[in-house]
Amino acid sequence: MQSPLTNFMELILTYFAEIWDFLIFVGQVSGVIVVMIGAILWFTEANIKRGRGLVFGGILLSVVVEYFVLFPPAFVT
Repeated sequence: MQSPLTNFMELILTYFAEIWDFLIFVGQVSGVIVVMIGAILWFTEANIKRGRGLVFGGILLSVVVEYFVLFPPAFVT
């Protein structure tokens, strides 16, 4: 017999595995949108510092998401 905490963890992992593809999609779209908004701010010189930060942050977000696409956690496979 398993403890209620173990059952709860298995339930959460099951749900997370089911929505994994949607979370990856949201991460990829978010990375593109953040880079585009940052580029607009940076190149129009509306707010250069914040635009540059958004561009680099969006690139970092995209790299992290692609890492999880290439090497998914054990519960996804």
